[in-house]
Amino acid sequence: MKIRSITIFSELTPTIDEGQIAYLGEFARTAQNAYEQAGFEVQTTRLATNNFPALAQSKWAGDLAEWAVKLEAICHAQGFDYIALGPAAPTQLEKLPALFAATQRIFATTHITSPAGALSANGTLINGTAIRGAARVMREAAHIENGFGNLRFAALANVPAGTPFFPAAYAGDEKPAFAIATESADLAVTACQEASNAQEVHSHLVTTIEAQAACIEAVANKLAQTQAIHFTGIDFSLAPFPTHTISIGAALEALTGTPVGAAGTLAAAALFTTAIQQARFSHTGFCGLMLPVLEDVVLAQRAAEGYLRVGELLQWSAVCGTGLDTVPLPGDVSEAALARLLFDVAALSTRLCKPLTARLMPLPGKVAGDPVHFDFAYFADGGVLPLEGEEAGLLLPTASLQLHILR
Repeated sequence: MKIRSITIFSELTPTIDEGQIAYLGEFARTAQNAYEQAGFEVQTTRLATNNFPALAQSKWAGDLAEWAVKLEAICHAQGFDYIALGPAAPTQLEKLPALFAATQRIFATTHITSPAGALSANGTLINGTAIRGAARVMREAAHIENGFGNLRFAALANVPAGTPFFPAAYAGDEKPAFAIATESADLAVTACQEASNAQEVHSHLVTTIEAQAACIEAVANKLAQTQAIHFTGIDFSLAPFPTHTISIGAALEALTGTPVGAAGTLAAAALFTTAIQQARFSHTGFCGLMLPVLEDVVLAQRAAEGYLRVGELLQWSAVCGTGLDTVPLPGDVSEAALARLLFDVAALSTRLCKPLTARLMPLPGKVAGDPVHFDFAYFADGGVLPLEGEEAGLLLPTASLQLHILR
């Protein structure tokens, strides 16, 4: 198990206070050293803010890309690997493709449900305007680095502030805070190797997660006391890395005895997620099962072999983690088809009272079944998934829906 990210949350002003960022960078380095001394490998340190509301009233409103370039350089000089600007308003979405094209480490999102980041007992509004804007961003960002630009954008459905995984991360409090995101799919693989039945897998995983979380929390609590930055918890999602030993796809197949996509996959995903949710630690973020197609060597392989479908991935997200993540799609997929899929994500999130995201990656020149390769350490080689449908039905182009939580 590794620490995928130490994520620092802090609001920043449009004027960019370099002293503030230097202070946050010093804390990130201190935290990384503390975790490395405790025996953890720390892959990245990240800064998550919530800049778009303030930017809309600033002199940078017309040129967000220029401002983002400046922020990226300052943050990178202080040791931050990636920076999340938080959710953009629908009126700001048209600026995002240029922002992504001008930068390499900047992430952004948008809320496709309202109230943003919260599920209301009175119902949640699925925002058709935001969905249409998000689909347009995905279409335009597909032309950045042959589709890689969409790695840095996601649509958020009922995702609250404080989630440490990118792109979903954004700040929600004026006071600085930090949280830990894990790369821990190997714990599920090991649990399957050492158990003789599903119940033993569950018990083994709960015990292992609690033991690892206790070590993480011990370091975090000491940091919070000595550095005066609040610790909000651990997102112990079973995030993968593109090797078989750190593959949630491999763990699912070990549990079911069949390829991912066959019957039993949903039940296996639910078992792993239940173990995470029942484990005792300071929960924050998703705390579920992550199924990022291109970040997992087995999922990517099954996509190339035709075992995976977008609808199945969304179905599994009902019982597990983040939603649709790093999903490779045909380059000619229409804005209408993307928007309908985002409506599905938002509807599922709202009805089941759970946060979901959609990080979709149309790949120019690719059609369903084509091979996918990126020179990126966190991606495996995979295949393009089909997404049918071109016409704009009654949901589009401007529809919003009021849905109530499933009781």
